[in-house]
Amino acid sequence: MKYNLIIADDHKMFIDGLLSILNDAPEFSVRTTAKNGKQVVKYLEINGTDDLHLLITDLSMPEMDGIALNRAVKEKHPSLKTLVVSMHIDGSMIEKLIQNNVDGYVPKNAEKDELLTAMRTIVKGEKYFSQEIKQAYTDAMFENKKQDEVHLTDREKEVLKLIADEYTTQEIADKLYLSKHTIESYRKNLISKLQVKNLAGLTKHAIKIGLLDS
Repeated sequence: MKYNLIIADDHKMFIDGLLSILNDAPEFSVRTTAKNGKQVVKYLEINGTDDLHLLITDLSMPEMDGIALNRAVKEKHPSLKTLVVSMHIDGSMIEKLIQNNVDGYVPKNAEKDELLTAMRTIVKGEKYFSQEIKQAYTDAMFENKKQDEVHLTDREKEVLKLIADEYTTQEIADKLYLSKHTIESYRKNLISKLQVKNLAGLTKHAIKIGLLDS
C-alpha cells in the first residue's frame, strides 16, 4: 500500500534530508511540504485528507507551531495521523501533545531506521514514541506526582519563603518569634519533605514545583 505524507518544517535542510531518507522507503510519497502550521491547515481545507495518511511536523515553527497544528488536525481531521519530529525534548510539551492524541514523537537526532519504523508503525494504526521521549514524559509525570504529594503547613511555607529570601536561621527565629532550635527543625522537615540535600536544593526545588509562587 502507498502512504501519502505532508511535511511541515521551517528548515529546508531538514525537509531535504527527510526526502532523501524516503528514497529508501518506496511505500511513502510526499504530497506537499509546508513552512508552518497555517500552511498545512490551509492545504487541508482546500484538498481534504482523503488521500493523506500521515503528517510529519516540527514543533518550533513561525505563525503556528507543531502543538497547535497537531491540535487543529486532530479536531478537524482525526483520521490523519501525526508524527512530531523535533529537537525539543520537553516533558510538558510531550504531555500536551499526548493530551491532543498525537500518534508519535521522535527526536530529530533519531537514526534513519527509527524514523522509518515510527512512520510505518503509525500508518498501521499504532502509536510510536522513541525511548528518549518516553523517558522525558515519565520524568515530567514523576515531577508532577512529587508536587502533588508535597503538603506543607502554613508555618512551613512561611519558613520556606524566608529561607528563599536568604534570611539566616536566627533572623527567621527572631522574625517569627520562635526559637532557633524550632526553625532548625522546620528546615530539616522541609529538606525531608522536598527530598533535597541542602538549602540551595531546597529553594531551587521549591521554585521549580511552584511552592514559592505568590
